Amino acid sequence: MLDLYEGRWEEEALGEGEYVISADEKTSIQARCRRHASLPAGERGPMRVEHEYERKGALAYLAAWDVHRAKLFGRCEPKNGIEPFGRLVGEVMKEEPYASAERVFWIVDNGSSHRGEACVKRLEGEWPNLRLIHLPTHASWLKARSRSTSRWCSGRS
Repeated sequence: MLDLYEGRWEEEALGEGEYVISADEKTSIQARCRRHASLPAGERGPMRVEHEYERKGALAYLAAWDVHRAKLFGRCEPKNGIEPFGRLVGEVMKEEPYASAERVFWIVDNGSSHRGEACVKRLEGEWPNLRLIHLPTHASWLKARSRSTSRWCSGRS
């Protein structure tokens, strides 16, 4: 997985038609609406922000990051799961250059919406150029590593 961040797969450099996506989800984000609009800064004072808010439930944020092109895809969903994750994958894979790419490597943790061989079969069956790469268990911190920092990690997966 660290090799993918560095632009290599199985000891060879990735080609122009190959991309690496790191994906994750953040659940239970509090949706809040401020009771009053913020006031812009004026000549005599700073911006004023209302601190009272109304709770509007919780959302899940799903994101996919093209690690070499620095492009972010994100979407909010009422909850996480197989279908919301599938919508994120579809949003990315239908867009160029991913739709016509030779291979698109998706690096994911072992979250319930994209865990195991069933997910590999489902996603790779729907998107023939997609390759799903699971992080080792308890290693989700590796998703935060970029190309420039991965060379400082001693291990390879």
